[in-house]
Amino acid sequence: MSESTTTFSKPIHWNDKPELKQVTLRATVVGLAIGSLVLISNFQFGLQTGWVSMMSLPSALLAVAFFKQIWPIIFPNDRLFTDVETVYVQSMAVAVGTGPLTFGFVGVIPAVEKFVTFDESGGTWQPGQSFTFTQLIFWCVSLAFFGIFFAVPLRKQVIIREKLPFPSGSATAVLIAVLNGSEILQEVSKNDLLEMRNRRLVRECAEVLQLDPKEVTARCSCFKYNAIENVDEGTERRRICDELQRSSQNSAQIKRTSAAPLSQTEENEHGVPDETDSVYSENIVILLKTFSMASLYTVASYFLPILTALPIFGSYLSKNYLWNFQPSPAYIGQGIIMGLPTVSYMFFGAVLGWGILAPIAKHMKWIAPDADVHDWENGVQGWILWCSLSIMVSDSLVGFVVIAIRSLVKFWLADDKSELLTNLLDDSMESMLMEEERAINIKKRTSSIRTQETVRLVSSQHENEVDQRHLVEYTTVISGLIISSIICIVFVVYIFGTKVIPVYSMVIALVLALFLSVLGIRALGETDLNPVSGIGKISQLLFALIVPKNQPGVVLLNIVAGGIAEAGAQQAGDLMQDLKTGHLLNASPRAQFIAQMIGAVWSIVLSSVMYIIYNKIYTLPNESIRIPTAAVWIDCARLVTGKSLPHRAFECSLVLGSIFGVLSLIKNCYRERESMGKYLIWIPSGVAVGVGIYNAPSFTIARFLGGLICHYRLSNYKGDLDAKTKMIVFSSGLVLGEGIFSVVNMFLTSLNVPTW
Repeated sequence: MSESTTTFSKPIHWNDKPELKQVTLRATVVGLAIGSLVLISNFQFGLQTGWVSMMSLPSALLAVAFFKQIWPIIFPNDRLFTDVETVYVQSMAVAVGTGPLTFGFVGVIPAVEKFVTFDESGGTWQPGQSFTFTQLIFWCVSLAFFGIFFAVPLRKQVIIREKLPFPSGSATAVLIAVLNGSEILQEVSKNDLLEMRNRRLVRECAEVLQLDPKEVTARCSCFKYNAIENVDEGTERRRICDELQRSSQNSAQIKRTSAAPLSQTEENEHGVPDETDSVYSENIVILLKTFSMASLYTVASYFLPILTALPIFGSYLSKNYLWNFQPSPAYIGQGIIMGLPTVSYMFFGAVLGWGILAPIAKHMKWIAPDADVHDWENGVQGWILWCSLSIMVSDSLVGFVVIAIRSLVKFWLADDKSELLTNLLDDSMESMLMEEERAINIKKRTSSIRTQETVRLVSSQHENEVDQRHLVEYTTVISGLIISSIICIVFVVYIFGTKVIPVYSMVIALVLALFLSVLGIRALGETDLNPVSGIGKISQLLFALIVPKNQPGVVLLNIVAGGIAEAGAQQAGDLMQDLKTGHLLNASPRAQFIAQMIGAVWSIVLSSVMYIIYNKIYTLPNESIRIPTAAVWIDCARLVTGKSLPHRAFECSLVLGSIFGVLSLIKNCYRERESMGKYLIWIPSGVAVGVGIYNAPSFTIARFLGGLICHYRLSNYKGDLDAKTKMIVFSSGLVLGEGIFSVVNMFLTSLNVPTW
């Protein structure tokens, strides 16, 4: 008996999966542990560059690895592990791991602590004042739950009815199904469903007639079987058998075989290696190797700080414009995940900002000649940040206008008309995972008999929903939404005071968060990117139009309102993507809701602790932990509330914002035309360019290198889901290794261990 059959349960009937016990103590402990590792990793890179990852795929892989290798040793007589329990673990890990972004620890909180002045806070916040642990807990609790309750009512619309792809969620479901050898849902058109049914009947008839199934399948088009609706399988099977018998008599190319091929069960009994074990073993080995390599680099970079900033472009560019190379495995891994188009746009932004705009601003004396390059207020870094902000806001605003119009039209028009606007929105941060859904479908349609047995084909015209008993009750949703909103208002007002945060402003912020969360979910479902950074900026802009500029502490109020919108969109998107994974595997949505709630509670505590540790050990910002997102938050708040910009920054920002607004409009309007696809890829994304401007070039160069590696490696494996999955696992090991071992560097720093 193979290893997988001793640890994992045998395939369970599709309709019985929601009934399985999924909310278990063991799954909860493992989910919290994996999520904690992801959170630690995200804290490191979030504070450095503002970028975090959901880590859905590696979380699922780590869960399977634990229950395959470790759990049987500890509890040899425990019940078997199932794929839907893996979904529960993965959902909880994502809920925990994205805490640094959800609770604003990579942007909002450091912006308030490090950059908000006494006047901008309405006289309630001293410059440099740090949040206490109690205040951080209250802040996190205020943001932790309303986004979850926002998402639950939208599940049926975007997943069951519209069937948005959610590429990363779909890819995670496929990986879980492969590793567990379980059945996965594939929603296809009625014609495709009938065609696939007849292809299966062709294979069955070929076995009965002792014909070679491979030859028959390869030449099935010559049998002239048509997809006939409302014909039972028995009648269709007899018709196809007659066609096959006549064709085999008239064609010498179809070989006969003495026996039908072995099924998957028979292959395992005869010692044929199980594909599930093979896929699992290959991926876990890749993860361990890359994790080890990245962890070694992290520790070495502490003792050899030069490894974090190699001045390969010369000392002048290094000192004045931060042109260094950081051979970070994690940033290379992030570039692999992002894909070549996105990192190319980011690299273009680095060249535009640090190679063109910064030298011009310095040469024209638009900034103080002797200002430090790391000075966010008066240095070159602070000047080009306004250009970055203008580009990102312009791109995000155009994108949200398009998706808002499309969503409204789809809601009011009939389905046949609304389909005309389905593909208008362009992704502002393209990812290699965007192609996963297409690759999954290609793989399923062309795979072997054994793989087809694990796919549950259903018509996309039907609503494939679980029983009502496994859904979250609407009384829970409504009461939870009311309670979480009240908690948000009360706690935020308690932290900052009613003088700065009027109650009405928090009510407006929650309404905006609800609306923008809907747009964020749709963007994530269609493009694989939850544009939470853009959502935060749009919220800040809208809030500035609503709240009077003479309101005390209007800058602080603007940042807090934007943080609420960002938190709602982040949590709603996370849960919806996990619900897509669960839907494809027929897991219980209620169990995933519970996983999100438990994960959010644990993330509240761990995120607060981690932020306090970073604040005590490091002086933020510094050369390695620059908290650039915090600078973006404060500058955006100052901009929309009427603060004047540095010399000539307004003119430059206006020109660049206009250019990228037009480019974004072109990409959004023409993306649905396939003939334009090869040209639109050359139009840079404004958000990606903006990120490349406000990040130091060393981070962007490493990511660009990762994108090149990804493109070169996958250029020979187009449409191959296995190759893409291995690349994702490879990159995830790099990110996790460096992120987790950053804790070791923190410990060494706290002990003042000398470096070389």
